[in-house]
Amino acid sequence: MARKQSQSILFEQLRSFSTLARTLNLSKTVRALGSTRQTVRRHITMLEESKGVKLFKIEDRQYELTQEGENSLGEAEELLARGEAWANNLSGHINGLPHISLDIEDEIYYHLQQHPLSSLWSNSSELMQFGFQCWANSKGEIESEALAPIRPYLMVFRWLENKWVCVEVGNQSSYATWFGWTWERSSIGRGVADMPGGPGFGNLLIQPFKEVSTTHSVRLDHIHTHVERTPDTEKVPISYQRLILGCRFPDGTAVLATLIDRTYNIDINGLSRESIESMPKELIMSINLNHGKIEAKAS
Repeated sequence: MARKQSQSILFEQLRSFSTLARTLNLSKTVRALGSTRQTVRRHITMLEESKGVKLFKIEDRQYELTQEGENSLGEAEELLARGEAWANNLSGHINGLPHISLDIEDEIYYHLQQHPLSSLWSNSSELMQFGFQCWANSKGEIESEALAPIRPYLMVFRWLENKWVCVEVGNQSSYATWFGWTWERSSIGRGVADMPGGPGFGNLLIQPFKEVSTTHSVRLDHIHTHVERTPDTEKVPISYQRLILGCRFPDGTAVLATLIDRTYNIDINGLSRESIESMPKELIMSINLNHGKIEAKAS
């Protein structure tokens, strides 16, 4: 069996690919990378030969992504982000669970620590606990009556045309109450890379979404990051717990639902309480249960 080519320069190839995919212009890519046209072309050729597919097509000297190129871009960018974080000792595992700490100037600020589901009962809100119970009672059926009480607080995604696409935004969800009705309505049908936060933020969802989709299970993360509240405004600190719930449509199609609770009650290795509590206090989601019904706490 023929031996595959060395992958020693894989990350250089991925940088060339992702940069050219974003600019679709060889000269701009060369300037951005501080490289040469010959090197970028060689990297793309090596990737195409390794993957066995064409990533770009060129018409009238204009680069365009092929469908295979579009399918490959998100994961390539995730590999770059995670690889750079690992190389700089900014990612790894704590007690066997993923930990990420990204702080790339003018690009992305993102801290994540996955937690065991057992911490739902010792270190989570009533909203998160009730959401998990509703999911368990529904047996993962998205249209089950058992899931209905928590449905207004969920965002729902499905895998479509090789990307995760938003198909529902609950009007009481963290997304809706953070961004407002404009983004709540206009996010339906968008891929995660095209939603607020941009490709860098969206690509960080690929691995957790893939994990839960593959295992048809549940994942609990604590996250602190910076996100705009409206387009073209300054980013605001946000701290939250997130449940990703593996679900199914009535026809058996796999979907994912996310439940988010904005809170100071998060624990991320290496992240200070000062950073966690930099989210404005008025943005905390104060929600509790009253005889099995969700209601906002009195201020």
